[in-house]
Amino acid sequence: MAEPALAVRRRSRISSARKRSHPPARPGAACSPLARKRHSAGGEGSPAEPPCNNDSEEDMFGDYDSFHESDSLLAQVLDAEHQHPQEKGVDMKAAREFAHGNLQSEMNQSKQCNLHATEDSSMHQVDERYGFQMNENDAGDTNEDLSDSVFDELPSSQLLYLEKMGELSSHSQKSAGKSQKSTEKMDEWKNSSLDKIRSPSSPCPDSGHKNRSTKPSTGSRSDSCKSVSLKDHLKNAMTGNAKAQTPVVSKTKQLKEAILSEEISVARETIESSSFDIGPFYGLPSKVKHLLRQFRGIETLYEWQHDCLTLKSLQQRKNLIYSLPTSGGKTLVAEILILQELLCRQKDVLMILPYVAIVQEKVWGLSSFGIELGFLVEEYAGSKGRFPPIKRRIKKSLYIATIEKGHALVNSLIETDRISDLGLVVVDELHMIGEGSRGATLEMTLAKILHASTNTHIVGMSATLNNVEDLQKFLQAEYYTKNFRPVELKEYIKIRDTIYEVDSKAENGFTFSRLLNFKYSSSLEKADPDHIVALVTEVIPKYSCLIFCPTKKNCENVATMVCKYLNKEFRAHREKEKQDLIKNLKDIGNGSICPVLRQTIPFGVAYHHSGLTNDERKSIEEAYSKGVLCLLACTATLAAGVNLPARRVILRAPYVASEFLKKNQYKQMIGRAGRAGIDSAGESILIVQEKDKPLVRDLITSPLENCYSNLLPEFTKGMQYLLLSLVGLKIAVTQEEVYSFMCHTLLGVQQQLLLKEKSLSEIVRDELENLIEKGLLKGKIMEKDQNSKSTLTITLLGKATYKGSIDVSYCDLLYKELRKGLEGLVLESSLHLLYLATPYDMVSNCSPDWMIYLRQFNQLSSAEQKVADMVGVPESFIAKKASGQAIRKNVDTAVVNRLYLSFVLYALLKETNIWSVSEKFNMSRGYVQNLLTSAASFASCVLHFCEELEEFWVYKALLTELTKRLTYCVKTELIPLMEVAGVLEARAKQLYNAGYKTLAHLANANPETLVKTIEHLSRRQAKQMVSSAKMLLTEKAEALQEEVEELLKVPTDIP
Repeated sequence: MAEPALAVRRRSRISSARKRSHPPARPGAACSPLARKRHSAGGEGSPAEPPCNNDSEEDMFGDYDSFHESDSLLAQVLDAEHQHPQEKGVDMKAAREFAHGNLQSEMNQSKQCNLHATEDSSMHQVDERYGFQMNENDAGDTNEDLSDSVFDELPSSQLLYLEKMGELSSHSQKSAGKSQKSTEKMDEWKNSSLDKIRSPSSPCPDSGHKNRSTKPSTGSRSDSCKSVSLKDHLKNAMTGNAKAQTPVVSKTKQLKEAILSEEISVARETIESSSFDIGPFYGLPSKVKHLLRQFRGIETLYEWQHDCLTLKSLQQRKNLIYSLPTSGGKTLVAEILILQELLCRQKDVLMILPYVAIVQEKVWGLSSFGIELGFLVEEYAGSKGRFPPIKRRIKKSLYIATIEKGHALVNSLIETDRISDLGLVVVDELHMIGEGSRGATLEMTLAKILHASTNTHIVGMSATLNNVEDLQKFLQAEYYTKNFRPVELKEYIKIRDTIYEVDSKAENGFTFSRLLNFKYSSSLEKADPDHIVALVTEVIPKYSCLIFCPTKKNCENVATMVCKYLNKEFRAHREKEKQDLIKNLKDIGNGSICPVLRQTIPFGVAYHHSGLTNDERKSIEEAYSKGVLCLLACTATLAAGVNLPARRVILRAPYVASEFLKKNQYKQMIGRAGRAGIDSAGESILIVQEKDKPLVRDLITSPLENCYSNLLPEFTKGMQYLLLSLVGLKIAVTQEEVYSFMCHTLLGVQQQLLLKEKSLSEIVRDELENLIEKGLLKGKIMEKDQNSKSTLTITLLGKATYKGSIDVSYCDLLYKELRKGLEGLVLESSLHLLYLATPYDMVSNCSPDWMIYLRQFNQLSSAEQKVADMVGVPESFIAKKASGQAIRKNVDTAVVNRLYLSFVLYALLKETNIWSVSEKFNMSRGYVQNLLTSAASFASCVLHFCEELEEFWVYKALLTELTKRLTYCVKTELIPLMEVAGVLEARAKQLYNAGYKTLAHLANANPETLVKTIEHLSRRQAKQMVSSAKMLLTEKAEALQEEVEELLKVPTDIP
């Protein structure tokens, strides 16, 4: 029989309300206020006891256990002895040992019970579960009387034992033939009770014997016990207890203190424990499991996922790095950990992802969970995000951020002493820590978290990690890895018309697999020497296929060539849906469509690279996911971006642009082969020329590339920016503290390997001196052998630089241009502001078309032309360049290029159509889109820069509005809809025209109605769109509520 979960926590003495044969107690007799009468099945008509108030003066033996009462405990025990004389000589030692064993068992179980049950429910459980009613015979009456009196005043530890004995006794009386056994149990109970009363403080059954003056053998002890009356033993023990000097303290007070003490103890154990279970699904409610099935179609987890989630290191809150091949299911583990943090530990979570598109996809996907489970999902990408984030009183937030925005978010939390609110940081694609300036930013973010918060848990994941030991040391993390893929991947290489299987056991790494069986005409052989058509037609249109090409132009050429030689029957496959896709792309381009896509889409083929607009890319990705498109020719960026798996992956050449393929890139590309739940196997084929065979053999057999710190190569974006923010955030304010912090970065871990010419301390000293020379820091830098404890402080310009995430290399230039703008800011149009918000890092990639430059300049008003003259680009310079004349006067090329880009942005804001602007400036649509996104992000940075400098107050309102316009670049009425993650311009127009004109309209829309109303919208997309809108609406409402509560809050320092 299961033991009650609540009853064993009783600390009060229970008195039963059963019918008694004895007369009622004297009116003047004291009674314990804790001994409450309750109605049981056997005594419903018993009168309630009168309330008692005098705790300290009550009878030391309780309500009925008086020496002068006929129904006292002693009298009842004596009666029991007379009724069972044959049992009087039971072995006392055996009884004591039996009692102790049962008591210990009960006490161990009691530690796990709930403290918060009410007193009545506890009493009810004792009464119902253990049923202290006996059969109506003599033995039963005796037992009932005895248990009544004992239960009136015995301590809880004794009750635990008695409850167990009551259960045993109740079971034993179910058959008449077991009455003798019941009698023996009662005598065991009496003897063990006697032993406990004799030695109440004894923690073990033998301790009472050790205090006796004589130590007889087992046999003589048994004889001695037989010769002594049980009544005498009890009387002696009670008298001794009465004479003991004990402080007169209210029993109620004692009880309250005992309960409080135990509650504090349990609370402390709970806090110290790593278990925050609130449900059966890895500590989460069962609802999470149902939502995974509903939203993702996930029925069960893979074995490795279960193993990873139950790792001891995770239970102990140790940092973790885990690595599995692409498509192994890493993200699901991260999402379950995120939900544990949000729901169980009630802490905020930061998830860092590499690209804006992936951030938006994840916001889109997790908003549904946030709506159902009651947490907020906030997007930090591009120009979106609030610094510091709003401090929520009730709901917890999941911040989904790019690397740059994640860093700015962490800075703001450290500055406002709220970094401890961040319970978990999840980093996807952790290997990017070794990739350029973005890697340096990621390293800075993680190093700051490790230093500033001991309670923030860090989990990193990647499919391509090699030097894990360095990362483990840097992150102080455990490592988990499995070579698991839900779908088997077979790797092949193709040389001429022969296909070889990659075999690590073979001598040269390859083994012969098969010859291509495809009849090529002479014209096809000339057009397709690499046999791409043969490889493709083996799988499409029934299955999907990806072709990774070295360049964007090569993607378009391959897509066109394949369609040229495909059979006409390919056009019939899902023909109507293809026509719908073409129509959708025309709507996106305001009637224009790329001629290559117009030609290839009817065959189910398209290209995918950065030359497409965001809307075009999204439409093509959706069509590929649905199977409308069966072949994509794409660049390597797709491998690291959104998840678009395929049955077969073909690598057109072992190159990315002009650089030979790296092992990490190769693994990411082939990792797209095989779709879990759809394909039984996946395969990759690398097309190799004879000259590249040795390099490819090395590529196949070599290990993954190591991750190295990029704080050194990226000095201004890495080392200098880090040192500046360390001082600004007061993480380190002396040279010695800065050096100590740097020793705990990945650079510090790898310093012996990376630093050849200078030591880390010398580099730190040199870079601090550079920052002081630039006017970003103040203080004295000492030589190595001198005292280096001089305090460093940050200047206003330095603070604006790190809070605006401005590159140290051009912060001074930005300051000068903003200062110059104050002297004569042209506000007739937005051109001057756009120039100030044009990103510096895109200038080097710009090559102006001088005729277009001159044409655009001539279309400006006189006031706008004055802007060009003010920034240093006179009309004469542009005219001479356009006519090809020699230029004598030196003009800054960077300024000229920057102004040209600002012309592009100006045209975009006026026309809001990327297609027409890209044609006007002879630029690719993707480049124009990228310029717009970068300008929106940089405008946001300049805004934060100006907020820290009082002299630039005028820019704050201007840049706020400009940032918003650049972020969406649509007509004003569409902006509320485009705030929803995943809703781009084309979709916003559709929604607006269908009557969904506000965020509230979309949040309260019926997904089924949306599917019927909006073209090219699937049911899944409609549900996610509505969830995202609800999440955004909830987030805004919560923010306003927080503001209201803050305004109405009564100050604590009112005089």
